[in-house]
Amino acid sequence: MDAYVKQTLQMTLTGRLVVASHNAGKVREIAALLSPLGLEAVSAEELGLPEPEETESTFVGNAALKARAACEATGLPALADDSGLEVFALGGDPGIYSARWAGERRDFSQAMERVRGELDARGGGDRSARFVCVLALALPGEAIRCFEGEARGEIVWPPRGGFGFGYDPIFQPHGQDRTFGEMHHDEKLPLTHRARAFEKLLAAIA
Repeated sequence: MDAYVKQTLQMTLTGRLVVASHNAGKVREIAALLSPLGLEAVSAEELGLPEPEETESTFVGNAALKARAACEATGLPALADDSGLEVFALGGDPGIYSARWAGERRDFSQAMERVRGELDARGGGDRSARFVCVLALALPGEAIRCFEGEARGEIVWPPRGGFGFGYDPIFQPHGQDRTFGEMHHDEKLPLTHRARAFEKLLAAIA
């Protein structure tokens, strides 16, 4: 299987791989991580693919669902990401509901305010958190492969920085004195949960 995966990724007829996401920030990060493989990353939005309803109860389940839908719709290899912020004092919330906390308009200022409010309601002592990313790789006719990465840190308030996306302005990774929102893309990317999931994917097909 690993040899087949490697061959398919590197020698597809079109040289394209579908990034099964409509989130511009995620697509940008995934495209940057894919660039060493020489693949052309094309987003589900560019191809006019609908966003499947995320009906699973885990990051793995939702990532696999999205990758499978994109692969079946296009006949191309597809890579899907399901990721989110887990705050330990909140029992892992918002977790798989990270985007939904931002509402239909994806207003993450609203979502970050909710995190702060929920923490304050619990006393606000433990602010440890982690970002989780599961990458699901779907190839035509093959079983889906999943790879998980995490980035640990803590929640800070008020939000800091105008870079990144989502909850980045309130997440300060361990060992750093800045939030993801204060880091330029090239500084942030190697520290992310997404990069760590990619390391596992690349190790599997090396």
